[in-house]
Formats: sequence, C-alpha cells, structure tokens
Amino acid sequence: MASSTSQPESPSRPSDDNAARRLLDSSARLSYDPLTEVDWDTPLDTDFHGTSPEWSTLYGTPYWQELTEAQRKALTRQEAASVASTGIWFEMILQQMVLRDIYAKDPTDDTVQWALTEIADECRHSIMFARGAKKLRAPAYRPHRVAIELGRFFKTVAFGEAAYASILVAEEVLDVMQRDWMRDERVVPFVRTINNIHVVEESRHMKFARDETRRHLARAGRLRRRVHAVLIAVSAYVIVTSMVNRKVYANAGLDEERALREAKANEHHKSMMRASCSGLMEFLASVGLLTRPALFFYRRAHLI
Repeated sequence: MASSTSQPESPSRPSDDNAARRLLDSSARLSYDPLTEVDWDTPLDTDFHGTSPEWSTLYGTPYWQELTEAQRKALTRQEAASVASTGIWFEMILQQMVLRDIYAKDPTDDTVQWALTEIADECRHSIMFARGAKKLRAPAYRPHRVAIELGRFFKTVAFGEAAYASILVAEEVLDVMQRDWMRDERVVPFVRTINNIHVVEESRHMKFARDETRRHLARAGRLRRRVHAVLIAVSAYVIVTSMVNRKVYANAGLDEERALREAKANEHHKSMMRASCSGLMEFLASVGLLTRPALFFYRRAHLI
C-alpha cells in the first residue's frame, strides 16, 4: 500500500485501499481454477438442462407447452451457451476499460493490484465460458454486428462511473440467474460448477464496481451525471438484448421465427428479468443514475 508520506492522496484513498486489501485477501482465500475445478472430461449428459427451465426465453409460452422434454433441454443448453458467449464479449470490454482506468496509476497501490486481480479473474472466466459453451455443443454465439460496434465505441470512450456502473449492470444481471442455475439439480453438473465459480468470484467484482461508481460520482457534476446515466442505460439495453442469440432456436431444432415471436412477447421472462434487477435499480437510484431518459432504456430492456 502506498504510504501517505510518499505522495499526496485524496481523502478517499485510505478507505479505498482498505477495501481493496480486503478484496485481495478474499481472493487469496477463495478463488478457483476452472481448469481443475470443472469436470471437462465427462461427456455431456443430454438428460440435463443448461439453465433452470424457468429462465428459458420460451418458458410459459404456448410453444414451450408443445415442446418435448428433450427439446426443452436442448433449448436451455443452447441458451446457456449464448449467455456464456455474451459474457465473454462483455468481459473483454470490461478488461479494456479497467486497464485503461489504471494505466498510469501506482501499481503498488492495493486498488490497482485488485484491478489487475479482477482482470485475471475475467480472463479465466472467459476461457471457462468458452470451454463450457463448446461442451454444450453450441457454436460461438456472437452479438449482432451493431452491438459489437457499439461495444467497441463504448469501451473506447467510457470512463469513471460510466465504465464501472456498466460493469455492475452486466454482472448483476448474470448473478441472479446464475445463483438459480447453480442450485438447480436439473442443470447439467459442469454448468452448475461454472455458475458457482462465477457467482463467488463476481461478488468481489460487484463490490469493487459499486465502490468505484460511488467514488467517481462524488466528483461528477450534474451534466456529466445525467449524460452518463443515459450511457449506462444504453449499455444495459445492448447487453441484455444480446444475451440470447436468435440462432439458439434453430440450433435446438425449433422454428426460429415462431420462437422469436413468442419469446419477445413472453411476459414471464420479462418478469424474471425485472425481479433479477430490483437490487441493481435500487443502487442506481440511490446514486442518482436512474434519470427519466435512462428509465426509457431500462423499460425497453424489461429491467424495470
């Protein structure tokens, strides 16, 4: 930890360093190596789902009622792989934003060392998700080209609370659904292990993202806060609408066009998404980021 006598510090620095040191200690005590923790060798058992069925985009629709159990399981496995692929895409954006934030900072500070630890975690998570998707017999699902280019722009221009609150949005949405999946014995065991690893390690990342969002907002003016509130909301919309690729339906042997129509109108899934984001919306409201223009995008994404 940098000494207060070696360089000037802001009033928030000691508290920031203490929080970062606790996160580093937690990481040292409780981290996983997916290469050894996940059972990569046992062949895929197609008698299992890839996600909790209730989280499927078609659950509760007339089409879902027509599907056989085998078709439902095939669909949730493809959906799980699509969520994992989207996770990889955003984790790559996340890593670049965090690296840019700490680029010229003191590497002996605990906060910078925690940021590097988080980046290392995300690298391992991306490999874990990629191997998991492959084992689920899914292709490399990629977001729509527009989403990819928006992500390229966002990771280049986002800074401060815009970067860290967007990181929090992606992590919070995944966290709630993965907590359900990791406890669900209907989900294929290796996916449950992947979800457990991600939930445990991302809990530290979310704590850091909340703290960094608050810290950056403490010196943000009214205009910057309002602009960033919309930027965060747009990023949330792009992330959430990219989670399940339309090709999952055809790859599960379903009628893609019909599945898309029923998924878009599925009130059950919209309700699940809103419930999963209640804590996130409370946080954004508490720090003044839930403005009226931002609410438009959160409602479009069915997060509120």
